[in-house]
Amino acid sequence: MSEFDRGTALTRHVEEAGRYDGELGAGWQIGGGVNGGLLLAFAARALSLESGRHPHPLTISGHYLSASRPGPATVRTDVVRRGRSLTTGTAVLSQDGEERLRVLASYGDLGALDGEVHTSAQPPLMPPPEQCIGVEHAPKEMIAEAALLARFDLRLDPATVGWALGQPSKEGRIQGWFRFADGRQPDPLALLLVADALPPVTFDLGMPGWAPTIELTVHVRAVPAAGWLRVVHATRNLAGGYFEEDAEIWDEDGRLVAQSRQLARAPR
Repeated sequence: MSEFDRGTALTRHVEEAGRYDGELGAGWQIGGGVNGGLLLAFAARALSLESGRHPHPLTISGHYLSASRPGPATVRTDVVRRGRSLTTGTAVLSQDGEERLRVLASYGDLGALDGEVHTSAQPPLMPPPEQCIGVEHAPKEMIAEAALLARFDLRLDPATVGWALGQPSKEGRIQGWFRFADGRQPDPLALLLVADALPPVTFDLGMPGWAPTIELTVHVRAVPAAGWLRVVHATRNLAGGYFEEDAEIWDEDGRLVAQSRQLARAPR
């Protein structure tokens, strides 16, 4: 079993309908808590188990209420509606009786969708993975604060890593190649993690430090092909101590397989 699958593994509760129990591992921490994308995937797996013939999250939004820590966690789900093409439900992730994350999502079958595509979106241009900057070159203090980086094979575009040398571009853009370090291939559930896997774009604004997510919405558009994913994170507006971070995820076949937006608090 891959590290991601172990990190999101759940057991159905035998006495309480819609309840699933699992363990949040220390290997998914960043800054002061467990990575927000991993938490979203953790809750999303519970909903996928409840969604029956609609296995894939098409749109999912999570509001983060308190920082999650490594240890036991519970997800309670509620299916609001089952239709022919969509199942909609909610999920609450909690630890020690304290709510950490509340989710609303609609699930469908990506394999059954119309394959016609009309888009003006283009994948980001960047060097091939072997010419990009790997995690091993990241600042030591960053690695120490982000245990989850050991689970990724992340190669950042050299044009967007000036912040690591004390020379942020101030454009608010970071992009790179992503795959799991243990060889696990991407799937719709994993895309929820990938949407929050790169360093915060505030690094490129000259603001290093933990940027906790307030809300994260991911739209999954297609089942990704095996291989590398191209990921770009960008922001256009930081105000009042908060910023938005938009992400696009492209697969090996050049398809836009997921889009996301989150609101996060700027590093203090």
